Amino acid sequence: MRKVHPEFAYQARELEGQIEGILGDPPDHKNYKKMVEALRTEYVNGGGIDDLNMMAFALVDVIEFHDPKAAFADAEDFEYGDPARVFGAATCPKAEGLLEALEENHPDLARQAIITALLHKHPRMWDDEDTSLDRLAEGDEGDDEDDYADDVATDDFTGIFDQQED
Repeated sequence: MRKVHPEFAYQARELEGQIEGILGDPPDHKNYKKMVEALRTEYVNGGGIDDLNMMAFALVDVIEFHDPKAAFADAEDFEYGDPARVFGAATCPKAEGLLEALEENHPDLARQAIITALLHKHPRMWDDEDTSLDRLAEGDEGDDEDDYADDVATDDFTGIFDQQED
């Protein structure tokens, strides 16, 4: 299992929710297909929304990974990475010109969208960083609980709050 940047894990979960939300209950595959096609057309024509989830949504059903390890190598760093390596690891034979347009017009954001789509498509190949309180407390001996025991308020200070009328 590979560790991925927490933001990529978050984006992959968001993509799942977005797909489910657009499909609806019961699933409306016709509406879903229209939305995805409209997004892809916008991106191929050089436009489209500068949004990571929208790009991942446009890619997720048509992207194929011939070198997923190369794309996974970039999943550890959300902000900085090698767009060329990530673009080189994928193809979109069902959406001609999509990857090329994204690489030309939005290379860094599209790199993140490709990795998000990869994580969505291969959820068993990666592991989210554990940021639970139990995990964060590991190794903490709790010795900071009494650090302030010696800091006792003086009578002058407490007297401010204990004013009595004469």
